[in-house]
Amino acid sequence: MDKGVYRIIDANLNRVMEGLRVSEDIIRFSTNNEKLTLRLKELRHEVFEAIKNLRKEHFQELVSSRDINDVGFKSTPSEQTRENLVDLFLANTQRGKESLRVLEEVLKLFDQALSQKYKNFRFKLYEIEKIATEEIEGLSSV
Repeated sequence: MDKGVYRIIDANLNRVMEGLRVSEDIIRFSTNNEKLTLRLKELRHEVFEAIKNLRKEHFQELVSSRDINDVGFKSTPSEQTRENLVDLFLANTQRGKESLRVLEEVLKLFDQALSQKYKNFRFKLYEIEKIATEEIEGLSSV
């Protein structure tokens, strides 16, 4: 398999985990909504657990493909600012959804069932995002 494929998997797994963690902490500390916090935490753990076997099987390829010399490393001006907590939350759920989509596609090269799991994770995140956004927006109207 091409080294670039492993680099895509590694980068997007890191990206989705980071986006989910930021989203989880926003819900956890701004809304104190235990149910939504738990849903995000469970999703984060499911995403990581689902790829555990692939990571174990291709550990050397994944680690050796990691390269911090990324031509897309620089942030755009829109990525450098956030207007409010909803904006911050949505930026991070978007990051997660995009990474899940990339993983869904690339994992088709390895395992169709695993690819489908990542599609399902993406749809779970769509649902959580909708509920959580309403919850965060409700805080500003109080």
